[in-house]
Amino acid sequence: MKIDVYLPILLSLLLAVVGPVVGRRVAPALAARVLTASALFTAAATTWSLLLLAVTLIDRARPVVADVRADGHRLPDPVPETVAVAAALALVLVAVRVYRTARTERLTRRALRGLCAGHPPDTELIVAASPVPQAFAIPGSGGAPGRILVTSAMLSALEPAERRVLLAHERTHLRHRHALLVTAMTLATAADPLLAPVRSTVAFLVERWADEEAADAVGDRSTTARALARAALSAGRRAPACALHFTDRAVSRRIAALQVAPLPRLWPLTATTLALGALPALGAADATSDLLQLLTHLFM
Repeated sequence: MKIDVYLPILLSLLLAVVGPVVGRRVAPALAARVLTASALFTAAATTWSLLLLAVTLIDRARPVVADVRADGHRLPDPVPETVAVAAALALVLVAVRVYRTARTERLTRRALRGLCAGHPPDTELIVAASPVPQAFAIPGSGGAPGRILVTSAMLSALEPAERRVLLAHERTHLRHRHALLVTAMTLATAADPLLAPVRSTVAFLVERWADEEAADAVGDRSTTARALARAALSAGRRAPACALHFTDRAVSRRIAALQVAPLPRLWPLTATTLALGALPALGAADATSDLLQLLTHLFM
């Protein structure tokens, strides 16, 4: 247990380094799915490892100490007490972070769906009269279809072919449930902050994924790149606080990616990343077995 219980934390650091590399070299759709799955496994294993470390404090409870000494047994010391206390405090912090993140995600979804209130249920596209260029894919709930909300300023900034790109981009977000993917990655990062670089990579990849499918839908990568550039320029000019700045490195990278051939599906690198995500679970399982043996020795 002394080594295995720390393995998920160490592998979180490794995944944080490998994640951006995978994002740059593997096709966006595949990379986003693989990194999210690996992050979820790693975050769950890291949280479980913190729980295992905290549980070792049970040998400090007075009734346990009295019983063990009465039986003539020696108290085991699987990890230092300071580490166990730190793990318990970290576990509380994880619970608070996950709760707050889940609450924020829920309120954000509710606010976005509120923007669609009053429109017929089968309406896919909602145009809002606003001077701020914006476009959102709003996921559906309870069997209701998702919606695309676009402001009048965004539509007026784009040419007809570029509007088709915009709609194809947002439809990809809805069709592949990108909001669910990003939410899962956000919750994983709340549980394991070391995965923050992976979350940023996945957020970028779902946009690249939508860009690629939009390019396929309109049959022109140059038009897709031009639509993205025009939308970013318009957003940067009208609303300086908007996330889509043309000077934003992420937008520049997306435009550059559309100027070249799509990335390949590098299955060896993908399989390695999945294995990296599975290793923390194996380490946590081995540490759990060691702890159960320790507790059996303690109470039997």
